[in-house]
Amino acid sequence: MRSLDLIVIVAYLAGVLGVGAWFSRRQSGASDYFLGRNELPWWAVMLSIVATETSALTVISVPGVGARGDLTFLQLPMGYVLGRVGVALWLLPGYFTGTQETAYARLESRFGGSTRRVASAVFMGVRAMGDSVRVFATAIPLTIVTGWSIPTSVLILGVFTVIYTWAGGLKAVVWVDVMQLGVYVMGGITALYVAVWLAGGADVVWAHATTGNKLRVFDFSFSFSQTYTFWGGLLGGAMLSAASHGTDHLIVQRLLASRGLRDARKALLWSGIVVLFQFALFLLIGIAISASGQTDPTIAGDRIFPQFVVDHLPAGLAGLVVAGILAAAMSTISSSLNSLASATTHDFYAPLSGQRDERRLLTVGRWATAGWAVILSLGALLFRGSGQPVVELALSIASITYGGLLGTYILAGTVPRARGRDAILAIAVTGVVMAVVVLAKPGPFAHLAFPWYVPMGVGIALLVGLVSSLVGTRERGNEGT
Repeated sequence: MRSLDLIVIVAYLAGVLGVGAWFSRRQSGASDYFLGRNELPWWAVMLSIVATETSALTVISVPGVGARGDLTFLQLPMGYVLGRVGVALWLLPGYFTGTQETAYARLESRFGGSTRRVASAVFMGVRAMGDSVRVFATAIPLTIVTGWSIPTSVLILGVFTVIYTWAGGLKAVVWVDVMQLGVYVMGGITALYVAVWLAGGADVVWAHATTGNKLRVFDFSFSFSQTYTFWGGLLGGAMLSAASHGTDHLIVQRLLASRGLRDARKALLWSGIVVLFQFALFLLIGIAISASGQTDPTIAGDRIFPQFVVDHLPAGLAGLVVAGILAAAMSTISSSLNSLASATTHDFYAPLSGQRDERRLLTVGRWATAGWAVILSLGALLFRGSGQPVVELALSIASITYGGLLGTYILAGTVPRARGRDAILAIAVTGVVMAVVVLAKPGPFAHLAFPWYVPMGVGIALLVGLVSSLVGTRERGNEGT
């Protein structure tokens, strides 16, 4: 590694730790640590959502999708915008009724404490798997730049992230997210400029893109096996976004930290628009790299952009882009650690122990943060053999439970006779079925495209919950006679 690149990366990491130290002085209890006293401005929450949602997978994997394909990936984030509208209209108001520490407190008011804990446990398990993929993805550029092994890169990444998350809580996470978003977008713009210059100018890139049909955005064919189509992107993207931003505590935690419902809605809706443009930027980077002839056909798509950074960016700029990749990863990982620790503390420790002291819950939350950091780091090492693009792998894993969770929320609002056991059964059955579909890919599901996973899960959850509630109704009727 060139010394100037190393200086840039070290300076960035030192700045991150400094932010964590600054906010650590203001932590008086669990509400500060996990919800930032509900005083975060909407634009900071919005940028934090963008940074958390896109993560290193965008920076690393999406340019590879653009280099090897076209712009049809954008149909998915178009669906994201639609899903956010639904969450803003129908789910968000319920989160600002009373005091709710996590996304799953809402299920408790409808179905009871057991349902809350089941939903929270599902969130924690799948969030841990999905973010293990993100940790692994970030280790890729570190190994290319430094020559370190994957385990060493994972260890260093985990240590730096857990330090500022442990110290500063959600406020540190959100404000570092804002800084990190700026760093990796700036790094992406820099890489785009260099790729266009290496290709011989914008005209050359345009000619390459048009002749190769790489500027195609819409594919209106209806297919369950083709990954990116308009219908799959619109429906699958909308439901994926509704589940991730309406039922996943990773995002809901940020919305709860807003100053009110109005601010939360603004943050949520604007984040969808920014995410769409951000995906477009990194897809265009991949197309420009392809036009410059710097896409080695023998390497995985996830390595195209990191390898381009190392080989073709001048000293200092390469360090900036690598810092940007680290920024994107640390943003999501820190957010995940804080939300996992929040769910552990408020959905399990506090109700089961009866503990309500804010200082005690703060201590438990910090130790939970450290524990989840170890789990994510170990989990990252399990995905070294996967050949699937990491952005698709992470979304596929999340989809195992997203459909079940979203379906349960819909069940709560549309089926008055549904009870806690119906909701738990819906979550359990959907999780098992989708785990088989996503991980084993049996028979007719072998080629099912991942955008259809969440709609399938929602359908299963609603069907199971409805049938269970009807059976329960008949049983109660029989008992009455």
